[in-house]
Amino acid sequence: MRRRDFVKAAAVAAVTWPLAARAQQPAMPVIGFLHVGAPDNYGKRLDAYRRGLQDSGFVEGRNVAIEYRWAEDKEDRLPGLAADLIKRQVTVIATPGSTAAALAAKAATATIPIVFSSGADPVALGLVPSLSHPGGNVTGITALNADLASKKLSVLRTLLPKAQHFLALINPTDPLTAPFNKDMQAAVAPLGIHIDVFNASNESEIDAAFAGMSRQTDSALIVSTNALFFNHLAQIIALAAQRKLPAIYDNRESTQAGGLISYGTDFLDVMRQTGVYTARVLKGEKPADLPIMQETKFEMVINVKSAKALGLEVPPQLLSVADEVIE
Repeated sequence: MRRRDFVKAAAVAAVTWPLAARAQQPAMPVIGFLHVGAPDNYGKRLDAYRRGLQDSGFVEGRNVAIEYRWAEDKEDRLPGLAADLIKRQVTVIATPGSTAAALAAKAATATIPIVFSSGADPVALGLVPSLSHPGGNVTGITALNADLASKKLSVLRTLLPKAQHFLALINPTDPLTAPFNKDMQAAVAPLGIHIDVFNASNESEIDAAFAGMSRQTDSALIVSTNALFFNHLAQIIALAAQRKLPAIYDNRESTQAGGLISYGTDFLDVMRQTGVYTARVLKGEKPADLPIMQETKFEMVINVKSAKALGLEVPPQLLSVADEVIE
C-alpha cells in the first residue's frame, strides 16, 4: 500500500471507529415519572426516590434519565401524559405516591414495566391480581395508608376525649377514598359516633368544604390521604387554624407546616423503596416476578406549638409514643 493511501485509510478509521463504538454502547435507560400532583411540594419526596435509585447504582443524568409528567391536580390529564411517555418509549413508568397515575399507566400499557407506590390495597384497586405474584407488567409498594382512618380516629379521641363531633375531608375522585371511607365507617359504627363528610376535588372546593364545617368547640377533623390535599397543605392548615379546628393528617410535612398532628406511613421511606424497585426493573428483573412490598414503617408527629394555639394539652401517652414532637 502506498503511503498516502495508508494515511487516508488511517484517517477514515480514526473517524469511523469512535462512531461505531458509540453506536454499540447501550442507550441510557429512561424512567417515565408520572404523577397526578404538582412538583412544587415534592422536593423531599423526589430526593428520596432518587436516593433509592442511587443506592441501587443509578444516578439521574449519569446513567439514567427521567422524563417527568405532572398532571397538576387534574386527573383527566393522566391518560394523555401516560400515552406521551409510551410514545417516548421509556424503559419503565414510575408512579411513586400517585395511585391515580398508576391506574392510568396500567390502562395505557400492558408491556412497559410499571412501578407504583399506593396507599391502598393494589389487588382491590385492580393494579395486580396478587401481592405475592403480580404476574403482569406492574409491581411496587403498598403503604395501606387509606386503611388508617380508624387509627387516626383513635388518636383524635385520645387527644380530645370530650370531642363529640367528627368531620372528614375527602376527595371523592381519588381511588383511595373508598377504602378510607370503609375503614372510617367500620371504626365509628360500634362507637355510635357520627362523622360528617365534606368533599373537595379542587382548590376552590377545599374553601367551600371548610365554609360548611361546624365551628362547634367539640369538633375534630380527619384529613384523608390525597395528592390534592398534600399540594394544598398550607391552605388546609390555615383554614383549620382559622376555625380553631383540631385536625389530623397523614404526613409529617403537615405538622412541620403548622398542622396539629399526623399519623401515617413514612412517605420518604416509601419513595426510597419505590426507587429501589425501579432500579431492580432497570437491571432486568420482571415486574411479574417482584412481589408487592408492604411498607411497615408508620410515624406520629405532634406539633405542641399548634396544640397550645388551639388551647389543647397533649396527653403524655401520645407524647411518649410520638416519633417526633415539634416544640
